[in-house]
Amino acid sequence: MRPDRATNIESWSVDALTLILLRQFKRLFVERGVNLTDAEMQSISEQVMNRALPPQPALITALNQIIGESLTVLNGWGFSFGQSLATDMTNLTHLWQTTADFLSLANEKGNAEIRISAGSALLALLGDFSHVDKLMTAINHDMNTAGALDVDAMLCKRALCHVAHIAPDDADWLHRAQIWADGHKV
Repeated sequence: MRPDRATNIESWSVDALTLILLRQFKRLFVERGVNLTDAEMQSISEQVMNRALPPQPALITALNQIIGESLTVLNGWGFSFGQSLATDMTNLTHLWQTTADFLSLANEKGNAEIRISAGSALLALLGDFSHVDKLMTAINHDMNTAGALDVDAMLCKRALCHVAHIAPDDADWLHRAQIWADGHKV
């Protein structure tokens, strides 16, 4: 993803960010028996923004399942989330032989990484910090390799800054976010 798209995300309100993430996972929620109307997603998003969200056990359970399934996919290839982010597809030639295999593997790897990063961001916004380390993994990966955040890492930054009460434009946001995340590891 291009950094200018990430810059666009930086301007979104927290309720808009939450609503987009809820919509992104809607089909996966339905597959797990969690059916949210648009009005319910709007309400949850506003409550997240206002820091007044009551517990959402069904959503949290579904997100933990989605993240867990994606971690299992990566683990099946011998990767942690961070290792997967750092591994280019050209380094996985032992896992594919044809162009179709390559495309399928790239899609599966990309989907798993996105579900982990975006799912962890949404989970944090919903008040569950069990995957807060994944937020920092995505952020640190981009900062260390590109010096800027891509779309997924920007989602992680915005969620982390919101739950940690850090202004996203704070010059020291990354250091403050790391300290907060270290204190909230499960």
